[in-house]
Amino acid sequence: MSDSLVQARGLRKWFGALEAVHGIDFDVQAGEVFGFLGPNGAGKSSTMRMIGCVSPRSAGELQVLGMDPDTDGPWIRSRLGVVPQQDNLDLELSVQDNLHVYGRYFGISRAAVRAKAVELLDFVQLTDRAADPVEQLSGGMKRRLTIARSLVNEPELMLLDEPTTGLDPQARHLLWDRLFQLKQQGVTLIITTHYMDEAEQLCDRLVVMDGGLIVAEGSPRELIARYATREVLELRLRPGARNGWDETLKDVADRVEELPDRLLLYASDGEAALAAAHQRGVQPVSSLIRRSTLEDVFLRLTGRSLVD
Repeated sequence: MSDSLVQARGLRKWFGALEAVHGIDFDVQAGEVFGFLGPNGAGKSSTMRMIGCVSPRSAGELQVLGMDPDTDGPWIRSRLGVVPQQDNLDLELSVQDNLHVYGRYFGISRAAVRAKAVELLDFVQLTDRAADPVEQLSGGMKRRLTIARSLVNEPELMLLDEPTTGLDPQARHLLWDRLFQLKQQGVTLIITTHYMDEAEQLCDRLVVMDGGLIVAEGSPRELIARYATREVLELRLRPGARNGWDETLKDVADRVEELPDRLLLYASDGEAALAAAHQRGVQPVSSLIRRSTLEDVFLRLTGRSLVD
């Protein structure tokens, strides 16, 4: 099909009568960080499971590392590193023994896997906890250990499903640093995430999925330029004072969005939009001018309604 590490054409996945993935096309190039963004039920996890060769495709074409998951699944899995959404470490074993046991599944010798464990624990800053039971680790430490475990077999491709969900800001930034280092070492990363700042920080390219379809694709900067304006003016209004202002201000900005507690004006010049709003009698409790972000793009493409 191509020299891409992962390539899909018309990829589909059914679960009975439910079609979770509706014929999507994408490519993942060697050495890049590629992201899947989307609300719950968008098809991200189903796509990741097909790439990881743990869920067969229902239709379409898929190649991973130049091979067909239907016929070469075991060989592909041996060259993947997988970080699942929920940590599945062995709580009864020590930190280092989790790596030792996992490495043996790949046929790595005892001496080699012990040396690799020392290297990986240093990489994720857990050397001083090597002999501790996993149960004693914090959530961030367990996540770092899960990433270390996924690297035991020196994978060419890593699949990370919501790698920093539930972590505090310090732990998230440490993991971002480690993932960036892996990219510098030539490891290709595929990430699903709900954190838009994470996607902006890490991803070279990404796709936004909604309802099993890819609704947008590009770099974070390209998507912001395509689907948002340079700036966003947020006008926080007094309760009951917002009705009708969106119509009054609709020609002040490229787009006006009315929320329960504020108006969002998407404009190339936030200061000019604020001045125009004042001239038309809008007296907000507070105002904020900020740069457009990937979150603005995400919400425009997938909506603000909660999806379960």
